Amino acid sequence: MDMKSDVSIDLEKCIGCSKCVKDCPEHNIVMENNKAVIRRDECLKCGHCVAICPKNAVRIPQYDEEEIIPISGEDKLNSDTLLKVIKGGRSIRQFKDIPVEKEKLMQIIEAGRYTATASNKQDVSYIVITEKNKEIEKEAVKLLRLLKKPLGLFIPIVKSITIDDEFYFKNAPAVIVVVSKDQVNGSLAASNMELMAESLGLGTFYSGFFTRAVNISAKLRNLLRMEKGQKVATVLVIGYPNVTYERTVPRKKADVQFV
Repeated sequence: MDMKSDVSIDLEKCIGCSKCVKDCPEHNIVMENNKAVIRRDECLKCGHCVAICPKNAVRIPQYDEEEIIPISGEDKLNSDTLLKVIKGGRSIRQFKDIPVEKEKLMQIIEAGRYTATASNKQDVSYIVITEKNKEIEKEAVKLLRLLKKPLGLFIPIVKSITIDDEFYFKNAPAVIVVVSKDQVNGSLAASNMELMAESLGLGTFYSGFFTRAVNISAKLRNLLRMEKGQKVATVLVIGYPNVTYERTVPRKKADVQFV
């Protein structure tokens, strides 16, 4: 067994195919005596080597191996169906008075957890609001009402908005605050989470106003039990839709250049 702090390779299982060597983005695996060997103690722990090994000879000890499942070509998404779902996607702001099951919320978070992050930082975390919706929203509404006039000087649309007590969450039963210092990592995770919510029969919308409110309000951050230095990347408001859309909508043609 070739053991390192981040990755281990079972040399008895290794057949020397070198697939992991060719696929490692850090060039951290080499062939020695027809066996794959880890070069450095530290790596990205991205898991390419685990995923590609035909003999299941590679391990990342820090992770739960029970999460690893086999995949095949039959598991691929149907492209036509996926595109139709994306085209038919709507920001839902009318929700039924039905709670979202914890199991479904965890499936949504799983979609975020498995979304790729830059350098495999896995630096995205989640705050789920299901019980203190009204208390948290009340504080956010109070803040926006105080800031409406000065914000209107810089953001014209703010002047015309009506700030009612359900301004942020629209009576939705669940909210997931996506936390990450890297805006791209958090946003990519949220995009996959949105698709998962759709597949579970749920509707979502992104609350940009609440994202900004949390990032400037110490009281909101305390209510959400956020740690010092944490930053909200985006916020997904979630619930069962109380509205049905019959068709997709038109969009501007894509601005595309092939070079």
